[in-house]
Amino acid sequence: MIENHLDKIEEKLKQSNTIKENDKAELLNLLKTLRTEIVGLSRTHREQAESVAGFAELSAHEATRSEKSPELFDLSIEGLTSSVRGFEVSHPRLVELINTFCTMLAKLGI
Repeated sequence: MIENHLDKIEEKLKQSNTIKENDKAELLNLLKTLRTEIVGLSRTHREQAESVAGFAELSAHEATRSEKSPELFDLSIEGLTSSVRGFEVSHPRLVELINTFCTMLAKLGI
């Protein structure tokens, strides 16, 4: 299930016409690193990893929509941020990556 969420994010980013190519490449590279961190988290915290992956997918969807909804985007980012809260000590790299991912999505014009 986690891989499915991450695959959908990757596909959404690749197919997006609203993201500049250099931003797309940066997001896809970030997603590769994020994938490693989320899969690592899933070994010990499966449900939390599912939440992180699900909210990341939702956030990517909202950021790449042709008709953007700032309210829905903000909610998806809030959910994504909340899903990693508490992992600052045990998985600091994951939290850092999610923060970077959220910042990059926010720059896409929301």
